[in-house]
Amino acid sequence: MNLAQHVLSAGASSPDKLALSVVGPSRAERWSYARLIAAVRGTATGLLRAGLRPSDRVLLRLGNRPAFPVAYLGAIAAGIVPVPTSAMLTAREVTKLAAELSPAMVIAGDGIALPDHHAPVLTEAQLTSFADLPPADYALGAPDRLAYIIYTSGSSGSPRAVMHAHRAILARRLMFEGWYGLRASDRLMHAGAFNWTFTLGTGLMDPWTLGATALIPADGVAIEQLPLLAARHGATIMAGAPGIFRRMLRADWATPAGLRHGLSAGERLDPALRTAWRQRTGTDLHEAMGASELSTFISGSPARPAPDGSAGYPQPGRHVAVLADDGTPQPVGQPGLLAVRGDDPGLFLGYLDQPGETRARFLRDWFITGDQAQMTPNGAITMLGRADDIMNAGGFRVAPPEIEEHLASHPQAGDLAVAEVATGTGSSFIAAFWTGTVTEADLRALAELGLARYKQPRAYIHMDALPRTPTGKINRRALRDAHSKARYDERPRKP
Repeated sequence: MNLAQHVLSAGASSPDKLALSVVGPSRAERWSYARLIAAVRGTATGLLRAGLRPSDRVLLRLGNRPAFPVAYLGAIAAGIVPVPTSAMLTAREVTKLAAELSPAMVIAGDGIALPDHHAPVLTEAQLTSFADLPPADYALGAPDRLAYIIYTSGSSGSPRAVMHAHRAILARRLMFEGWYGLRASDRLMHAGAFNWTFTLGTGLMDPWTLGATALIPADGVAIEQLPLLAARHGATIMAGAPGIFRRMLRADWATPAGLRHGLSAGERLDPALRTAWRQRTGTDLHEAMGASELSTFISGSPARPAPDGSAGYPQPGRHVAVLADDGTPQPVGQPGLLAVRGDDPGLFLGYLDQPGETRARFLRDWFITGDQAQMTPNGAITMLGRADDIMNAGGFRVAPPEIEEHLASHPQAGDLAVAEVATGTGSSFIAAFWTGTVTEADLRALAELGLARYKQPRAYIHMDALPRTPTGKINRRALRDAHSKARYDERPRKP
């Protein structure tokens, strides 16, 4: 099989159908399935002619443009392994990733920070010219072979390279009824950027697999404009992180006539936000939770909405359990480790060059997600919090040590820690706590210099001393508990 071929096969039978529309206030950029498939297969030819070989890794440093999914699928079509990364990463951050990956090539968009690495650079203009080349044959092989690599943050504090197989696309079909209620006739508007993995999967790969239409806002479109664009372009489903829906609800607009429901993921959905969406639109908002190692696996859906206060149900075909520390299933209602059976078709192949870290995520025959949960008598999953200190910044998972290491490089930082702080309105943000003599302004400047924007703390709180555990470790849980629901200034900073 080939993941790219699987994604595009339905569209191949309807070449004139609209596959993608990049929508803006004044115009829309339209891609038929014929154009999309030609661009992907031509890109595969171009990458091979540029000297890449099957199994080579290519680092994608592209902005919020259609070139991103075309490069991603084009690489996979040729048997090359794409590594999508956030355009917000700084040169320092992406250089660390490149040193680990040893990419054979970097594909670069204008204005995107590049790594200090010897790999040749292919510009977006060169990439775009490949669309007119003769189509490459799909590189076929075993479903378990490596297809792509994505990055996530782990409790170690360093981003981890997560390897996924071609078969991962087969597992995504379990979401079609288990979360989306997706149909070939749908027009799914995703509010995220092209180069976010949530958009790449939910907003593009999945509708294309069914031959549906993907609607993506053009770069620069304000969130408050999305409902109007959704109505104008006939969106039947809207998807985004909870913060997107929260901001949309603050604007004045009428519910798009054909809207059936919304899809939320990336961070916890506040029950009050779901209620407000229902009251405003007359439709439901269905949440999904997952992990970079296997995408979503628990969700509510139009056919089976999640009970209020729960994350939803295991998707059909997923084997999910709440385990005791010894790996045995907990009785209904008892808290434990949330786990997914190790033979799940969407489960990752492992962390790149980290076999020990990979083994550590398994207990007996189960993949341990790192979350605490309990199961209700009707099978719904109630989340009880993360078992580690991983933070969620606008849908991106971030490990505290990655930020702390950078900020603590200031010689006057003193003791320093970061934690995710809840506002009491269903949202949260990253806060930095420090004891030294460095000013807040200097810490902010340091963060802006070396951290992607989503990793930069929004609040800086000076303390005389940081709370510690009996073993002397910084107690981030105590920081969260003491400072959550406080009224910090959440006004957005200037770019």
